[in-house]
Amino acid sequence: MSIRMVTRLGMLLAFVQCVGLQAAEPTRPNILLIFADDLTCQAISAYGDKRRLLETPQMDRLACDGMRFDRCLVTNSICGPSRATILTGKYSHVNGFYNNSNSRFDGAQQTFPKLLQAMGYSTAIIGKWHLQSEPTGFDHWHILPGQGIYYNPPMNKMGQQVKHSGYTTDVITDLSIDWIKNRDKSKPFLLMSQHKAPHREWAPAVRHLGWDKDRQYPEPETLFDDYAGRSKAISDHDMGLDRSFSELDAKLRPSANMTEEQLKGWNAYYEPRNDAFRKAKLTGKDLVRWRYNRYMHDYLACVKAVDESVGRMLEALEQEGIAQNTVVICSSDQGFFLGEHGWFDKRWIFEESLRSPLMVRWPGVIKPASVNGNIVSLLDFAETFLDLAGTKVPADMQGRSMVPLFRGEVPADWRKSLYYHYYEFPAPHHVRPHYGVITDRYKLIHYYKPDVNDWELLDRQADPLEVKNFYQAPEYAQTVKDLHVELNRLREEVRETGEPPREAFGNQAFEGEPKPAPKPATKKKAE
Repeated sequence: MSIRMVTRLGMLLAFVQCVGLQAAEPTRPNILLIFADDLTCQAISAYGDKRRLLETPQMDRLACDGMRFDRCLVTNSICGPSRATILTGKYSHVNGFYNNSNSRFDGAQQTFPKLLQAMGYSTAIIGKWHLQSEPTGFDHWHILPGQGIYYNPPMNKMGQQVKHSGYTTDVITDLSIDWIKNRDKSKPFLLMSQHKAPHREWAPAVRHLGWDKDRQYPEPETLFDDYAGRSKAISDHDMGLDRSFSELDAKLRPSANMTEEQLKGWNAYYEPRNDAFRKAKLTGKDLVRWRYNRYMHDYLACVKAVDESVGRMLEALEQEGIAQNTVVICSSDQGFFLGEHGWFDKRWIFEESLRSPLMVRWPGVIKPASVNGNIVSLLDFAETFLDLAGTKVPADMQGRSMVPLFRGEVPADWRKSLYYHYYEFPAPHHVRPHYGVITDRYKLIHYYKPDVNDWELLDRQADPLEVKNFYQAPEYAQTVKDLHVELNRLREEVRETGEPPREAFGNQAFEGEPKPAPKPATKKKAE
């Protein structure tokens, strides 16, 4: 054997050994968060809503390949605060972002992207930001201003204003895939790909107009909820299909910023149907039903585009050869009402808005088609991402890493309850501030400011539709007492025991101060 052949053989053996060593060493996974705005579990077929509103094969694929979480709860059901909670791993009253009206995210504070950067991760956020200040902790950012628009969106790329052509969900997907393909491949990455859809006004892509062939959708059982026996806080709202549905919501006028070609396709679909609606002169329940079906067509069409985006993102990971070492998380800033209680929007502690979809795929770690029923939260995302990267979770974060749950292990001390607090009032939807404790079965809720001071107890087992208040029922006296104790414990634990600052409630001041919360009734008195 020649010296040259020996040398080549030695180099080959060394290469094989090197590859073998690299394969044996643990690698920090890439993290891809696909995040929608106002996406609710009822609209994802993997969650099995009995109305079967929509088939979502790409999101279902994540649930099939990974883990579906059935009790992923939010701590403040509104867009900006949920995003701030994800970034910081902290409640609104700690990170300072209470509402969408006048809060501004303090980018100088600790966030998980900053910590991942320090650990050698490439970090990027593309799409909806909605936190008023510019992103920090990201090597690359390319965001929608404010809420963003559905067609041909202007965006802010690293401080420079740019304009894009096309449907916004597609634009965000294209930009996200481009970043994946052109990333620094010497580093693991975090990419937060964040959609505007399916946020109000639910403007579909032109290609999806007519997708449901004028289907008449099954109605939720509570579409005509009369709120009987409930707090004034429940009935005195401004987010109902019977009272708050604008012409833009109903597509009686077109979405903004469309090109001539886009508008032509839009009008070809909507105008004949709008003419028929105007001639019908609907009122009462018939009008609500028309609005509900129009809403379902539009909202679900927006979800279809998000589902297509998920499929394209997964394909991009495959093409880059990184699917096996990328944790994919698909979620939303909260749930959304699809006609339940006669509502659209979110905000309430009720199940449809409280519960966010969460599907996680981690090849080789998460058992395919797993379902997890433990209470997890957006509060846990930061801690989870840091744990995935192999870095220590700061002690001042208020959530917990879900990595043990991914591995099929449930820590003995995993939470059995969660604290919730919604603040923004009176605009835009006149939902009273309220806080409460959530368990697997119960919700104890206090509505306050400015003219209510009511307590409610919901029992999801006895009343899954959440239309009854059991707070004064004698048979629930001990449950009420126990939940008051747990609520007080949680308020101490999360460090919110006093009155929120006035700015927590938003731009529009309102008269009146909250009445003091009543002390928990004693067992004797309750009986």
